Amino acid sequence: MANLGSSTVMLTGAGGALATAIAQELEDAGAQIVLVGRGEALAKAADRFPATEVIDVDLTDPASIDLLRKVKVDTLVHTAGAFSMQDAQKATTTDLNAMFGANMLTLFHAVQGVLPSMLKQKDGLIMGVSAGQAARLSGPRAALYTASKAAVSAYILSLHDELKAKGVRGCVLYPMGAIDTPTNRDAGMSWDSLIDPRGLAKSVAHALTRPDRAHVTELKVYPDV
Repeated sequence: MANLGSSTVMLTGAGGALATAIAQELEDAGAQIVLVGRGEALAKAADRFPATEVIDVDLTDPASIDLLRKVKVDTLVHTAGAFSMQDAQKATTTDLNAMFGANMLTLFHAVQGVLPSMLKQKDGLIMGVSAGQAARLSGPRAALYTASKAAVSAYILSLHDELKAKGVRGCVLYPMGAIDTPTNRDAGMSWDSLIDPRGLAKSVAHALTRPDRAHVTELKVYPDV
């Protein structure tokens, strides 16, 4: 098992299926956890996992930056996001803003929140969750989702290139299929296409413990088919 006993990890999207699996893995690995989320889902996560900080905040709000800057962390694992499908000709500006707000703007604000302390300590890791569609740059009825997740990938990889000499690294996680959640099962997604969130969480922990000279910048995790 990975050893993260000296790390403080900020986990966004707390309470979601993937974030819950990651939180369990982080706890097992001895990490200190900062939970960031909203409402009831965050409260349930806080009841389940011991956290050094619990922050209830809307990450689409620029005010979240100053709130996150009050907490010193070594690692950011950003799982907050959203998914929707629509026919290309029916997509609206509202749909566009919703997808980029949930998937890219939340990441931008989270990064702006943690980056000053990471640069000051000359050490840090920023991980964002992209999507299989973004890795392939395609996805029927999911053009806006795919574009927003591709933006997540490009943003983190660009940050990595810019900041690695200053001790801050980036990593993109690509679940190459839908995550196994009750919602996705209810939507009728086939078992073969679903990825166990616990397997994704173990992959996250593995990436978080790589040394600088063996750092993982992109991590694709596939369903067992």
